[in-house]
Amino acid sequence: MTPYAVSTRTPASSVALTLGIALVVVLYVAPLFASRGLIQDLFFILTMLTLAQFWNLLAGYGGLVSVGQQAFVGIGAYALFGGVILGAMDPVAAILLSGVAALVLAIPTAFFAFRLQGAYFAIGTWVIAEVARLSIAQWKALGGGTGTSLPREAMREMMLTDWIGTVFDVRASAARDILAYWLALTLAVATIAGIYWLLRTKRGLALAAVRDNMEAAKSVGVDASRMKWVVFLTSAFGTGVAGGVIYLQKARISPDAAFSVTDWTAYVIFIVVIGGIGTIEGPILGVLAFFLLQSLLSDYGSWYLMILGLIGIVVMLFAPRGLWGLISDRTGLQLFPIRRRLTGGKIED
Repeated sequence: MTPYAVSTRTPASSVALTLGIALVVVLYVAPLFASRGLIQDLFFILTMLTLAQFWNLLAGYGGLVSVGQQAFVGIGAYALFGGVILGAMDPVAAILLSGVAALVLAIPTAFFAFRLQGAYFAIGTWVIAEVARLSIAQWKALGGGTGTSLPREAMREMMLTDWIGTVFDVRASAARDILAYWLALTLAVATIAGIYWLLRTKRGLALAAVRDNMEAAKSVGVDASRMKWVVFLTSAFGTGVAGGVIYLQKARISPDAAFSVTDWTAYVIFIVVIGGIGTIEGPILGVLAFFLLQSLLSDYGSWYLMILGLIGIVVMLFAPRGLWGLISDRTGLQLFPIRRRLTGGKIED
């Protein structure tokens, strides 16, 4: 008899892996044939996808529904600006500082927020984000409440931009867009791969157990507190890095923009909810739907937000598991399967 084995791979996931690698390769070489406008659109999609994946890790897999993720976007962005303006760092190198700053902020945030449950946890994270915004607005060296811009000298001398400009025969501004796009693509790929790897490990099983029933998870030996800390800090670090990349491309920052609850939390939650919370595929589908809706409805002013809210309500009522949940339920398709299946055990002649 052949031994039993635990497997998560499916035929669909094998095909998806091949197509995914091919798509990533195409995206990396896209600046060779894509317009600057398309590169900027792809940058937006990739950065929002990264933010959505980290929020989904936090809420969809960890059961920690935060509405204060803008705190980590903002502090990450300001850390990058501080490193460049005050520390004379190269903007690309300062991106790592973005993640570290978000991680430092996440430690006291978690210490206080983990004492709250449910809606109180969500409100608590929002309050902490507002405190961070008001505190940063007092930082006169970085523009105070009106904000500031990255120095022209730092942007002009940023690593790799000269090489990109020469290879692609583009101006310095377009070269910076290409560099920011490559950074966003690398971050998005690393985020999806890292989260998928985590969910396939024993820690992934422990995380799902904590989300579904914390007391039951504790009864079988899962360290629920440790898992919550790991997920929260990981999400904060990744969100901070994403904030640094976003504002590297923008090159201009202000407290209200960097700590915007609408741009960096409400939209992210919308993406995850309509795509499918608790799945890796959901945010991917959700961010494409969000970009399409934004392109079609952005000219309608305040009606745009009202329509987005209405769409979110309809999806939650008639498709609680999101658009990907509908597709998966009807087809059984799983591009990133994490469910363990027992294989083998056949009698050999």
